[in-house]
Amino acid sequence: MLQLKVTNSPFNQEQVELLHSLLTSLSDTQKIWLSGYLAASAEGPVAKKEVTILYGSQTGNSQGLAKKAGKFLEENGIEVTVSSMSEFKPTNLKKIQNLLLIVSTHGEGVPPDNALTFHEFLHSKRAPKLEDLHYSVLALGDSSYEFFCQTGKEFDARLEELGATRLYKRIDCDLDYEGPAGEWLEGVLGSVAETQKRHVSIVKPEISYTRTNPFHAEVLENINLNGRGSNKETRHLELSLEGSGLTFKPGDSLGVFPENDPALVKLLLEELKWDPNEIVQGDVSLQEALLTYFEITVVTKPLLEKINQFLKNEKISELLGEKSLKSYLEGRDLLDIVREYGRWGDTAQEFVSILRKIPARLYSIASSQAANPDEVHLTIGAVRYQAHERERKGVCSTFCAERLQPGDKVRVFTQPNENFKLPMNPDTPIIMVGPGTGVAPFRAFMQEREEIGAKGKSWLFLGDQHFVTDFLYQTEWQKWLQEGVLTKMNVAFSRDSAEKVYVQQRMLEESKELFKWLQEGAVFYLCGDKKEMARAVQETLLTIIEIEGGMKREQAEAYLADLKKQNRYQRDVY
Repeated sequence: MLQLKVTNSPFNQEQVELLHSLLTSLSDTQKIWLSGYLAASAEGPVAKKEVTILYGSQTGNSQGLAKKAGKFLEENGIEVTVSSMSEFKPTNLKKIQNLLLIVSTHGEGVPPDNALTFHEFLHSKRAPKLEDLHYSVLALGDSSYEFFCQTGKEFDARLEELGATRLYKRIDCDLDYEGPAGEWLEGVLGSVAETQKRHVSIVKPEISYTRTNPFHAEVLENINLNGRGSNKETRHLELSLEGSGLTFKPGDSLGVFPENDPALVKLLLEELKWDPNEIVQGDVSLQEALLTYFEITVVTKPLLEKINQFLKNEKISELLGEKSLKSYLEGRDLLDIVREYGRWGDTAQEFVSILRKIPARLYSIASSQAANPDEVHLTIGAVRYQAHERERKGVCSTFCAERLQPGDKVRVFTQPNENFKLPMNPDTPIIMVGPGTGVAPFRAFMQEREEIGAKGKSWLFLGDQHFVTDFLYQTEWQKWLQEGVLTKMNVAFSRDSAEKVYVQQRMLEESKELFKWLQEGAVFYLCGDKKEMARAVQETLLTIIEIEGGMKREQAEAYLADLKKQNRYQRDVY
């Protein structure tokens, strides 16, 4: 018998000899049947790997992660559909096998605007049983807020209630979300593709400068926009992006990494009584770490709980269980806690080990890149107030107002915001409502529309305290009015009359024409304070729709909901 030698075969010598013996004894018909049998056995039942990714995003973080996650899964042989929650038909949930939700929490525990309808449906009696659905949730949030990642938690719990099975555990991300997001996608990929777990980094920078690797932008200009005697200080900041490769569109934001107030750090070091030059975090001094690395101006419940693990203070323990905790923490910083309860930890390293990194602050960009190549402009209101018998300062706003000079460098990155964008068609009319620093993105809108020669009508409602001292970018608006780039402008200066007048009153005065613009297809934009102004403006808009459209309240609300679905009601509130 011929001896066969195994070279590159997957079979051992004994198996090769058995195969040879079998094959030489088979007829042609038997060989054909055997080849078909082996092919069918090898293939087996093929399960299609499909994943639907839905995102709920207010500032663009969830949307960006959803797109990158989709791209990565596709590269690993999985069919992916990525969609905003607002564009997804909830009734299609029964048709899906694998669902990934990437969602942020907006404000005090509420879903982002483009997740509201989906959230309401899922928590309603109309929601179907989903026993065949496998899912996982990536929740984005900010741990300084009481309802951290609340929307993601609610989605996770509700899907389980409806009978769905987790593909992978929910992960809650703080402001530094890249690492946890990568861990989550790694777990999801392992479950969906049933492949060997591997190290995954889903946030692959398409450009060299990102949140995790910010660009050091040079300050070109830093000007106070308010006149002498104003109660406010609003800075117009111009930064150079030359050589960064960073790009942005009107409506996007710029992330700025601030540094803490040296005066506050000095007071804190005096209380701690540790050597400011003691090394922490491996290679920086305690003083440098408190200045540039750690958040020291905000105290949250999670932080207070960690502090009490060191101090075991009875008063703190009682406070953590009380409803009054939120009001107690408001306006307090690390210095207050150290002065009241003493320092924690035996060493400086132990003290800082429970602190979180200073988060970047996002500001609406106030310029068009088409009009100002290699530059980015910001409009920043300096925050200062008294609390607990001490002056308090906004970390980033006063960093920019008091300590940034032309020639200095500041760490920045661009943050896309797909939920606050000019219409694709430049002939579309736009209505812009922007009190105070809320005018920032509308300055970018006007620069862009002027640059591209847009023909669509534009209308600005601008508000502030005093005409003489607080009319931000006054000469620019007037120039755009004269040239027809800006069609119409209404202003409201609340402190120039006995009775305060706000932008919503100006909207009511123009209710007939405003509704006419909406009927003509105008997109309505709102930027500014979310606590009071945003609610008041939306309420006023509903009233205008009721009156001018001859509608009942429910009809007006449906009209506004339809505007949202068409992306004709867009908000950038903070």
